[in-house]
This record gives sequence, C-alpha cells and structure tokens, in this order.
Amino acid sequence: MKKFTKVNALLFALALCVGGTEAYAQSTPKIAIIDLQKVFDGYYKTKQADTQLKERVADSEKVLKGMVDDYQKANEDYRKLIDSSNDQAVSSDERDKRKKSAETKLLEIQEIEKSVQQFRRSTQDTLETQKRRMRGEILKTIRDQVNEKAKAGNYTLVIDTASQSFNQTPIIMYSNGQSDMTEEVLTQLNITAPPGSLTSGDSKNGEVSPLSAPPEKQVVDPLSRPVKATEKK
Repeated sequence: MKKFTKVNALLFALALCVGGTEAYAQSTPKIAIIDLQKVFDGYYKTKQADTQLKERVADSEKVLKGMVDDYQKANEDYRKLIDSSNDQAVSSDERDKRKKSAETKLLEIQEIEKSVQQFRRSTQDTLETQKRRMRGEILKTIRDQVNEKAKAGNYTLVIDTASQSFNQTPIIMYSNGQSDMTEEVLTQLNITAPPGSLTSGDSKNGEVSPLSAPPEKQVVDPLSRPVKATEKK
C-alpha cells in the first residue's frame, strides 16, 4: 500500500511538472520583429505616391513662380510710376495723374501679394491632406500584411525595430535579428509591383521624399520674405 502511495505521489508530481511546463510555454509570447521604415520605403506604392506628390509640388511651384513674376513686374512698374510722378519737367496735372496710377498699381501689388499667400496656404493644405491620405492607405496595407504573417506564424507580438521615442532615440536597443519578417513582408507586398515601379520614385541624394517631408519643405515659397511694395513718398 505504501509502495502504491509513493508511486501515485511520484506520478502526481510529474504531472504537475509537465502541466507547469505546458502552461509556461503557453504564456510565453512568441515575438517577431520588423523594420517598418524599410518596408514603407521599399514598398512600390510608396514610391508611386512619392512620384505623384513630386509632380503635384512641381506643378504648384510653376503656378507660384508665374504669380511671383507678376508681383515683381508690378513692383518695377510701381517704382517707375513713383519716379515719373516726381518729374518736375511735366505739368502738375500730369504728375497728379501719374501719382493716381501709382496708387492703383500699389493696390494691384497688394492684391497679388494676397493671392500668392492664399495660393500657398491652399496648396499646402491640399498637399498635406493628400499626403496623410496616401500614408494612411499604405500603412494600412502594410499592417494587414504583417497581421496575416503574424497569425500564420502564431506570433503574439510584432515589434517595429525602426520605431523611435519622442526624443528621437531608438526604442529597441538590441535585437538578435531572429524572427525578422521585414524581407518576407516586403517581398509579398511587391509581388504585384508594375515593371520599373520599384525605382521610379527613388529620391536623389539629399532629396527629401514628399511623403515623409514636413509641410514647410513641400513647396518652395519665393515670397516667404515678400518684397514689400515701395511706399509712396
């Protein structure tokens, strides 16, 4: 009887050990890593979006340049009218007429200046809205692919190794590179990439990608420091 009791006790202890090991295995998370920035930059739809934004920025800058050219010409005309209105060689009536023309030209300059600033604000808002929409759609597609890979691999957590803190310092200080799904996810995303699309949106050295550039860098504003209209003396 005592021998039977000892056997039962041993079996019970063994069962506890096995059960505890299984419980521990089930509670231990299976973690994968991914470089989200690399996936985002390497995704062909990101490159396509970059190209679209660059084209939109270029078109906006052409329009803005035309407005600035008109602004500068109006300033030159205004200065000439001011100079001619002080010409003592002409009659006082003619000088008064030229002064009125100068006043009209000054109003024109002020209207052009307002139009330039309004165009810049409107264009900047439109570009920023388009940029947010494109980024959101791309990130959703990437996340869906990551979720699919994570579920297929029975991962409980996927960590972005490219993430940074508020102070621009790395959140993940070390990883041994195991269970890295970066290349796998990127390859899957680019399966449907059209020919040439993986290089068409590449930025040149030193060139900032519109999709990741801050708003103030997207459109060059030649009137960021506008030349004020010459005041009438």
